[in-house]
Amino acid sequence: MKGTERANIKPGTEVSIVQKQDQRSEKLTIGKVKDILTKASSHPHGIKVRLENGLIGRVREVVQNP
Repeated sequence: MKGTERANIKPGTEVSIVQKQDQRSEKLTIGKVKDILTKASSHPHGIKVRLENGLIGRVREVVQNP
């Protein structure tokens, strides 16, 4: 599932994100969502989240819903 819709993402959801410094290489990081930082209902580049380990990035794909 794509990460451009806020409705698809909730705290505890496992997602793959791309961090700011990895945007050119598209290196993905997998983790569980702690906070949703984007206030809009959708964003073309992905919803910005903070993972439980503290990393921040935009969701590329929802891996698993809780």
